[in-house]
Amino acid sequence: MSFTTCPVATVNASAEQVWSLLDIPGNYDLWWDAKTCAIIPEGPAQPGQRILAETTGLGRHWRLSVMVDGIDKARRQIDLTTSLPLGITMHNHLVCSAVGEAQCQVSFG
Repeated sequence: MSFTTCPVATVNASAEQVWSLLDIPGNYDLWWDAKTCAIIPEGPAQPGQRILAETTGLGRHWRLSVMVDGIDKARRQIDLTTSLPLGITMHNHLVCSAVGEAQCQVSFG
């Protein structure tokens, strides 16, 4: 079974500010409901990079793995494959687009 969705949110922050949260995996703990355990190799997002994390739910600790598949810094786009417990895999295409100087739209599809 396959399911496709692409939520979009308007954020009251510049595209540059929001992009810094996506481009640097070390910042992911600031916005996702997980604890980053390792970034291999460390540094800014790059193709082939793995982010290992752990989250909790239903009274259990769950491990997840994120692979950076591609990144276009000029267009503020990043493609990720997220492997979750129970065999769930998500292919994420994140885009951060300026709406003005202090606002942007972030799509997560």
